[in-house]
Amino acid sequence: MPGILNIETSTTVCSVALTCDGIVIFNKEDHEGPSHASVLGGFVNEAVDMARIKDIPIDAVAVSCGPGSYTGLRIGVSEAKGLCFGWNKPLIAVSTLELMVCHVMFSKMLPENALFCPMIDARRMEVYSAIYNWALEPLKPVSADIIDERSYQELLDAHLVYFFGNGADKCKEKITHPNARFIDGVVPLASDMLALAERSFRQQKFEDVAYFEPFYLKEFVATTPKNKLF
Repeated sequence: MPGILNIETSTTVCSVALTCDGIVIFNKEDHEGPSHASVLGGFVNEAVDMARIKDIPIDAVAVSCGPGSYTGLRIGVSEAKGLCFGWNKPLIAVSTLELMVCHVMFSKMLPENALFCPMIDARRMEVYSAIYNWALEPLKPVSADIIDERSYQELLDAHLVYFFGNGADKCKEKITHPNARFIDGVVPLASDMLALAERSFRQQKFEDVAYFEPFYLKEFVATTPKNKLF
């Protein structure tokens, strides 16, 4: 299995993980941010030093590609692209929402018919969200949603839906359906990128280093007012 340097900067949390053979070899997190510009380079240097000590080749760099903080994503993607250029290694993009689902799947005992709704705060009553099943298939694609009492009604009528992420707390008073469940404390972390990054490596699903940008900038900028981006 490949050695992958994983970078996650989509929220106020900054994290870096070195993974190999399905194991997290090194992990560093800063939850006091946003301070990505000052801590990310140091975390990467520590991960690279660990790779040298453990004699682990770094075969690719994976970066969380959003949705999330404009500034945070730009810092993480710029760092990842610079490493890929310098090392001549492939770049892997990992969905922020999907990696949050992986964390919940692997850490919680939940019903088999449950659905997962990760939420990234987009200020006011708006969130970036999607809804996935256990196969990580999107039953609702990624979108910028304004939350009200009717949000996700159809899926909630048929399934338990677990909501989590830094956008979920403010939705508790609005989403009161009996099938709605909320999980606190879930933030996107580089260590949770392992399975998704290794899958992309096996499938040779790499990004164009020269032109890659966090996807939400292109997908949502036309429909989301500029003052909602952060």
